[in-house]
Amino acid sequence: MWYDGFLDPTPWQLIVVTLLLTHLTVVSVTVYLHRYSAHRALELHPAVKHAFRFWLWLTTGMNTREWTAVHRKHHACCETPEDPHSPRYKGLANVLWRGAELYKAEAGNAETLRIYGKNCPDDWIERHVYSRFPNGGAMLMLLIDLALFGAFGLSVWAVQMLWIPFWAAGVVNGLGHAVGYRNFECRDAATNLVPWGILIGGEELHNNHHTYPGSAKLSVRPWEFDMGWAWIRLLVLLGLAEVKRTVPVAHRVADKRHLDMDTARAILNNRFQIMAHYRSRVIAPQVRMEAARAEASVRHLFHRAKGLLARESSLLEARQQARIQSLLEQSQTLRVVYERRLALQQVWTRTSANGHEMLAAIRVWVHEAEASGIQSLCEFAEHLKTYSLRPAPSLA
Repeated sequence: MWYDGFLDPTPWQLIVVTLLLTHLTVVSVTVYLHRYSAHRALELHPAVKHAFRFWLWLTTGMNTREWTAVHRKHHACCETPEDPHSPRYKGLANVLWRGAELYKAEAGNAETLRIYGKNCPDDWIERHVYSRFPNGGAMLMLLIDLALFGAFGLSVWAVQMLWIPFWAAGVVNGLGHAVGYRNFECRDAATNLVPWGILIGGEELHNNHHTYPGSAKLSVRPWEFDMGWAWIRLLVLLGLAEVKRTVPVAHRVADKRHLDMDTARAILNNRFQIMAHYRSRVIAPQVRMEAARAEASVRHLFHRAKGLLARESSLLEARQQARIQSLLEQSQTLRVVYERRLALQQVWTRTSANGHEMLAAIRVWVHEAEASGIQSLCEFAEHLKTYSLRPAPSLA
């Protein structure tokens, strides 16, 4: 019958096909729009680029230049009133449920497109088909779904049209700046969400991405799964893609015991990993020790203090700042550890443009850390000396 469509699928087959179609759209967004177009973290074969563009026109109607410009502006103005979809200024519920509308509104800003929309497709088919008929692809997709799946094709089409607006524009841009865990204390509120890797293609690893926006790979921990990276590796294997950048590798030479320019550059290059190590190697053990010594009446202050004392300062709310002050009043050791953390961040904030000044500042920091007499801080100072831009020489 006509209402069964050419394929006449069973309900389970319909579910599987719908998930496969939406997954292809997710791959198109994360690999092509995001990692290639917005950040140029990889290069793609022209045929692959156009295949992605065509599929996105069919399933989302998104314009490459508009999406790229809005996303680049998000990074440039993150967590400010100019951010197109910051939960802090737009409201979490608003971003979660109206994320696609916020994208569309910003895409209508000619200044945003002029500043952030450079190096995007401007060929004949872009001008005369994709940009001229932005809703034409969705209508064509509706006809295809109805022909293949009959009356149920309308449901398949509806899921296709809602998938990216909800998961990417809503969940990632909303919850990905409000809840979740943080591997790195970057200067915005981006978080990692799990375990939705297959549904969002790795985009849920938002804190990792905002820390290293130019990386083609979004996962950094062994247990994190980046589906988009798996597709990129397949494209590379097929000769259809070339990876340009990934997260920098933190090389260490175990027997290195001195600070030199190579160390300074390596520390700057790996500063986010280094601060994550400072949280786990210095702050965490010290918080445990001080909590064990503290009187019962103030022990509650140490609950989740590790994350609080490692938090990016610009993201702290007034109540969190007050709690930190209360913690530091309870322990002079914690005060030293916390102040040393701030001082280490200042090293590359103030001196990153001058390698010699940075090396001198690191030497001062290490000397003061070693003079503190705090074991974990002294051990971390020794740890810093082992960083190198180059891996340790092979003994083979």
